[in-house]
Amino acid sequence: MEFRPSLIAVSLLFAVAACASDYTKSEAPNNLRVDSADTRIDLSFAPGSARLAAGEGARLDRLVRSGAIRPSDRVTVAGGGSPGLAQQRVETISRELLAYGIVAEPLPRETAPINRAVLGIGRYTVTLPACPNWSEPPNTEYTNALSSNWGCAAAVNLGLMVASPADLVSGRTLAPAAAMPAVGAVERYLTDRVKQPPAPTASPFAPTTTTGGSDTGGPAVGPPGAQ
Repeated sequence: MEFRPSLIAVSLLFAVAACASDYTKSEAPNNLRVDSADTRIDLSFAPGSARLAAGEGARLDRLVRSGAIRPSDRVTVAGGGSPGLAQQRVETISRELLAYGIVAEPLPRETAPINRAVLGIGRYTVTLPACPNWSEPPNTEYTNALSSNWGCAAAVNLGLMVASPADLVSGRTLAPAAAMPAVGAVERYLTDRVKQPPAPTASPFAPTTTTGGSDTGGPAVGPPGAQ
């Protein structure tokens, strides 16, 4: 019986390649997951006026200080009344929020009840991929494809440094920059009154648990009210 070593070697290579090709990136994708929760708040105005009704300014202050509205939220405002009055009411709320560093986007096409304004709060949370991702052994790549860990660190870094997670879902409407926060930051820098970071608190990111040398889940920012 005559053996042909070359044919046997080729057959083994094909078998190994077939086993390696069973893995796909869909098994452990290095992607960020973004979840969202929307809240609607109605604010009252004095009839026929762009002045907030009694107590509404204090209520707005409590909402911000309690964390119900945050600078990282996607905030929208729609005002009720005639077009001119509705615009004035939107500007009133925008000024109130801007004092806290919160930029609100007007919704001119939306309608709101008479003598009211609707404040939309979109809160987005980011879940990071489990990194490093060695779900595919690094020494069994026979298809000249990227490894399972490719891009993992880049995705984690993006999720950690994005100021507003909503920007990962869609971009913001291009508009002139808010002058007050920008000018205030420059003035503090020039007068050596730069604001110091807040005192360390519990991280909004949960630690990644590790079992058997591989990460089982990525950290995530909790939903509204969870922190």
